[in-house]
Amino acid sequence: MSIDYYEILGVSKSASKDELKKAYRKLALKYHPDRTKGDKAAEAKFKQVNEAYAVLSDPKKRNQYDTFGNDGFHQRFSQEDIFRGFDLNDILQQFGFGGASFGQNTSFRNTGGGNPFGSIFGNAAGGMGNMGGMGGCGGGSCRTGPQVTKGADQTYELSLSLEEILHGGEKTITLKRNGKQQNVAVKIPKGIESGKRLRLSGKGAPSPSSGPAGDLYLKINVAQHDLFKRENDDLILEKRIPFSMACSGTVIEVPTLDGKKFNVKVPPGVQQESKLRIKGHGLPSGPIGGRGDIYVKISIQIPKKMNPEQSDLITKLAEAGL
Repeated sequence: MSIDYYEILGVSKSASKDELKKAYRKLALKYHPDRTKGDKAAEAKFKQVNEAYAVLSDPKKRNQYDTFGNDGFHQRFSQEDIFRGFDLNDILQQFGFGGASFGQNTSFRNTGGGNPFGSIFGNAAGGMGNMGGMGGCGGGSCRTGPQVTKGADQTYELSLSLEEILHGGEKTITLKRNGKQQNVAVKIPKGIESGKRLRLSGKGAPSPSSGPAGDLYLKINVAQHDLFKRENDDLILEKRIPFSMACSGTVIEVPTLDGKKFNVKVPPGVQQESKLRIKGHGLPSGPIGGRGDIYVKISIQIPKKMNPEQSDLITKLAEAGL
């Protein structure tokens, strides 16, 4: 289910830090478990409010959320990522009321970088949570119900070409489920980097107890390209030129990933490993960001063997001080 963190907190996308705090305090107080004992809808809303604040109160996470939108953000951030460094008890206490207690000895506290809501609400990937058959607790009493276990998350490696990273879009992958093949469309964000993960909610291992399936994480691997090497958003292309052209200068043809070609002037006296820039024809820095550059790295070609005429010319050059 698609969600909007700003809508959950009831603030605008330009809300300041103080406005976020004020909205969060009001809603956290309203839906706090100690005030809504036994109300599953309130428990779910309480989790929504805290998840929204965990993201929007963190400048880096908020920037990612604003840049990629809800779907793109949740492809990059797992629930563990969202709540990493977010200590709910401490935050609630800062606002003047106690931590969130859901049992005799159970409270939300994130000390290991994981999801502080996982044991209470179950999996919230792809939406705002599955209550998992576990009732709310408070005041020393708990409701019990059948234990529902989420399926295990799985990780696969997805190899992408530089062209796919340049253009983004959809890529269809084939998964094997219960001996059958299943085609799944994956949205590839422009400019995605090697090592990043895309999440497919509910495409992991099935639950052993009729619960929700786990999630599938696709770890991005950038395939080797015939011409270019990637350095962040820039592309590096090596061009070998003869020694004579390095001395006198020349013009070389440089292709781009999107099929264009440029004639690039190499100045006389260019040095080994000098770089010539073609601005704005590298990879995009995210779905809505600008593009990096192409750098042509000059390599001076030294012949391993020379014919007699070439040897005589090199001798003369040496005698002339070159």
